[in-house]
Amino acid sequence: MILNIVKRRNQLFMDSRQVAEVTGKRHDHLIRDIEQYLKIISQNPTLGADQFFLESTYKAGTGKKYKSFLLTRKGCDMVANKMTGEKGVLFTAAYVTKFEEMENKLKPNIPQSLPEALRLAADLAEKNENLLLENAQKNQMINELQPKASYYDLVLQNKSLLSISKIAKDYGMSGTKMNKLLHELGIQFKQGNCWLLYQKYADKGYTQSKTHAIDSEKSRLHTYWTQKGRLFIYETLKNKRSILPIIEREERAS
Repeated sequence: MILNIVKRRNQLFMDSRQVAEVTGKRHDHLIRDIEQYLKIISQNPTLGADQFFLESTYKAGTGKKYKSFLLTRKGCDMVANKMTGEKGVLFTAAYVTKFEEMENKLKPNIPQSLPEALRLAADLAEKNENLLLENAQKNQMINELQPKASYYDLVLQNKSLLSISKIAKDYGMSGTKMNKLLHELGIQFKQGNCWLLYQKYADKGYTQSKTHAIDSEKSRLHTYWTQKGRLFIYETLKNKRSILPIIEREERAS
């Protein structure tokens, strides 16, 4: 038969009914023996009866409740030590194997060699980086959905969104260069492969984020700038770096 191990109170237990079945012993006789063991154990409080047996109940087909016990590995040891013959040996082999199997499942995944440790460290670092990126992206999207409302905001609101490359084209530069410039100005930071606004600017309504599917399992967040964000970039570059879009440069030159 297949032995089942249950976890209660942060301990592993085997049901006395299974023990009785494996050992070929009547369950009521096993209950009687365990109760006798408990009487002896209770005479020495330092032993801790619950380290061996835990009283329980079960319902029969009639719905009536009957007494049973849950046995720890120590409890199984005590029962096995009182047995002789083939059934005792088979029971011991069965419960030792099952307890070890469950204990191994509950053990933390500790690397046994340097390559395993390095792989584990790399996996944890990747998971942590992905979690940070996911949280940062969620925070930006939440802030974008809750911009501070004003008449100025309402005037600038429209459905036209721009990629940073299109805004950068107005200034005669690449999107990569524009992103780096905005980073130098303390407006945005890079998390993974995505540029996100610092908290100071995250709730101003400057950007909107969209998730694009790469394949069935992967997706990537892309940040687009609103018209309000485009105006913010214009004012910032003009006032802090004296950088003007090409059209204004041409007008001043003429």
